[in-house]
Amino acid sequence: MNRSNLSLVALAFALAAPLAAAKDSQLAYISSEKDHAIAMVDLKTLAVIGVIPTCKRPRHMQRLHGDTQLMVACSDAGRADVIDLATRKPVARVPLGEDPEVFDLSPDGRTAYVSAEDDGALNVFDIAAKKLVKSVPVGKEPEGVKLSPDGRRVYVTSEVAHMVHVIDAHTLEVIRNIPVGQRPRRLAFSADGRELWVTNELGGSVSVISTGELKVVATLPFEVKGMRPDDITPVGIARSPDGRTMYVGLGRANHVAFVDVASRRTTALALVGKRAWSVATSRDGSRLFVVNGLSDDMTVVDTATAKPLKTIAVGRVPHSVVVDD
Repeated sequence: MNRSNLSLVALAFALAAPLAAAKDSQLAYISSEKDHAIAMVDLKTLAVIGVIPTCKRPRHMQRLHGDTQLMVACSDAGRADVIDLATRKPVARVPLGEDPEVFDLSPDGRTAYVSAEDDGALNVFDIAAKKLVKSVPVGKEPEGVKLSPDGRRVYVTSEVAHMVHVIDAHTLEVIRNIPVGQRPRRLAFSADGRELWVTNELGGSVSVISTGELKVVATLPFEVKGMRPDDITPVGIARSPDGRTMYVGLGRANHVAFVDVASRRTTALALVGKRAWSVATSRDGSRLFVVNGLSDDMTVVDTATAKPLKTIAVGRVPHSVVVDD
């Protein structure tokens, strides 16, 4: 299947029978911006077994209320759909303002922190009441949003200002602006919460922030043999379950970097699809799932060998992956 004939909406009808039979399967969910749907991949067979239609241009996703629901932000709909994973149907709609992309949730699942790119703000929403609590001004084109493990701070990247903004989650006031690399995108905490790793798309690097000092303590550049520096565009980042490795999608370089957290060195590069974007791991850490935005697929990588196991067509312009295993 290719970009011209891969429609997840059409695929949903073809896979209706396998979908009903696979409700107990361990799955990965992948949002497709152009198909307005979420593909479901069985982690045993590594095949698409069904599709969940959703709102227009679904992008970032996150579990809500444990593993029972999935919340997906839809940029062209100005809202999020909340999907019940037992029935695989939308059960609620939450307004998120204009063009929502990335969000994070409070530990109790009551609050959504959403980057509002056009407004240059972090919008805070009460999910149950379905209303805006506050809009916090930050730098231009905010994207990445991450709540600290203790729930006390929200970190937001600003692509244009080349900064990470630190916001007090209680007062909803900016308490620090931290300069990082060019065009910062996504964030991941170290296992102990003492470091925040930030991908810099146009800087070809990761900035490591001390969450105690609130300053950059290291910058890690990437190199890929045969690739120009401009092609190395880190965006997606995920920590291994054991906390020892950070996996960084290198965008147009079509690789994922395996970075040892302790030494801050790249230990391996895995070749994946075009424009390696979102990354996620299985819960046991044995597999890495890499969404490739320009080849309309997802590559499954063996983390022990850094070798790709299979590439799966998952819809037009896939954006994010959430693993439910």
